[in-house]
Amino acid sequence: MNQPPNRRILLIDDTPSIHDDFRKILMPAVESNEALDEMESALFGDTSKPTVQTFELHSAYGGEEGLQLLITAMTEQRPYALAFVDMRMPQGWDGAKTIEELWKIDPGLQVVVCTAYSDYSWDDLLYRLHGHDRLLILKKPFDNIEVQQMANTLANKWDMARRASVKTIHLEQLVEQRTQALQLEIDERKQLESQLVQSEKLASLGQLAAGVAHEINNPVGFISSNLSSLDTYFNQLQQMLDAYRQAEESLAPGEQRDQLKALRNELELDFLKEDIPLLIRESKEGIGRVAQIVKDLKNFSRVDNDQTWQFANLQQGIDSTLNIVASELKYKADVVKHYAPLPDIECLASQLNQVVMNLVINAAQAMGPERGTITISNGVEGENIWLEVADNGCGIPPHALQKIFDPFFTTKPVGEGTGLGLSLSYGIVKKHRGDISVSSELGKGTTFRVVLPIRQTVAWDTPP
Repeated sequence: MNQPPNRRILLIDDTPSIHDDFRKILMPAVESNEALDEMESALFGDTSKPTVQTFELHSAYGGEEGLQLLITAMTEQRPYALAFVDMRMPQGWDGAKTIEELWKIDPGLQVVVCTAYSDYSWDDLLYRLHGHDRLLILKKPFDNIEVQQMANTLANKWDMARRASVKTIHLEQLVEQRTQALQLEIDERKQLESQLVQSEKLASLGQLAAGVAHEINNPVGFISSNLSSLDTYFNQLQQMLDAYRQAEESLAPGEQRDQLKALRNELELDFLKEDIPLLIRESKEGIGRVAQIVKDLKNFSRVDNDQTWQFANLQQGIDSTLNIVASELKYKADVVKHYAPLPDIECLASQLNQVVMNLVINAAQAMGPERGTITISNGVEGENIWLEVADNGCGIPPHALQKIFDPFFTTKPVGEGTGLGLSLSYGIVKKHRGDISVSSELGKGTTFRVVLPIRQTVAWDTPP
């Protein structure tokens, strides 16, 4: 913004006649004779002279008074361009002290030292005031032209310094804006790179899980089949053993019957008949659990359909995920499910499983030394379904809630967690055209709420 030149000057001198002299030099009275001017114009043509800008001179008769004028000017945002300061003023501050106080208020003030004596050497004065670029000396008695030249030169210098300062501030603002934009681009690039690395890790983990699940399925299959066959065979053997027992009872008392009874007692045949079916049943239950874990692992990974939008059962994905992270939960929290009937939703199922896993593990890690509770609820709202994961853990501080979904932000101790889990979850939910929010209260717990459209085709037709 263009501003008029600053022609304001502060004069500090204890001699009144000096003030009169400066006013005559810097604020001369302009005499005008209109008749003479018209005659001159008629004889010689247009003889108009350029208008000379006069100075606005303010007088002070001591250092303290001059300082108050400067303070008032700065408060009114009408600074002085320069000050003429007498060096020897017996009453109050001398010139050096006055200049020191003036520069404390306005470091950009140009100063001319007026003196007829050598109270300070020039080097001593510069060393004391540290004003090599703002300080000139005017020896008394001074020449009028010298005063005018100093006033004009230093006023122009002050104006140029002001324009340079404004330009510098503008350039600094531009640099700051550009720096912020570059930093934002760098942060976004880091976030994308981190998400890409994490996605690749998850894809590799999913492929590994699918491969392991496939390899485990084969031995699980024949173990399960063999246990069923073993159960059938033992039932047949038990029938035969019952027949032998009946035949033994029909034997006449004697040595042979006593030998069979002793052998039966020695082998604990009655105990074996009771314990073997129990062992087979427990083995079947165990191999059934292994089969379920393998099934959940395959369902969690869903490698074949990782990038294919398909309709999937969200509750089935939640249960599979809970089985996968059971070891993380069993010593920290009980899981309470409040399920409502849900329609299948169009989604990338393995990615939503990852969101559920991140939210559940975060809830488990929020528990204190006492065992807590994680509550999983869901429902339908219009064309959307919602999922809530709530815990009664330690809660999240208010200042951290604003940054909870930022990449690399974590409230966990150093070395525990990358700060990417919730950021990735946020990205996955947004990719599904959904919304994720959090509410928390210190000491009472935290609730994450995820809202997802049932059909992506409807969501993509609607502007975000």
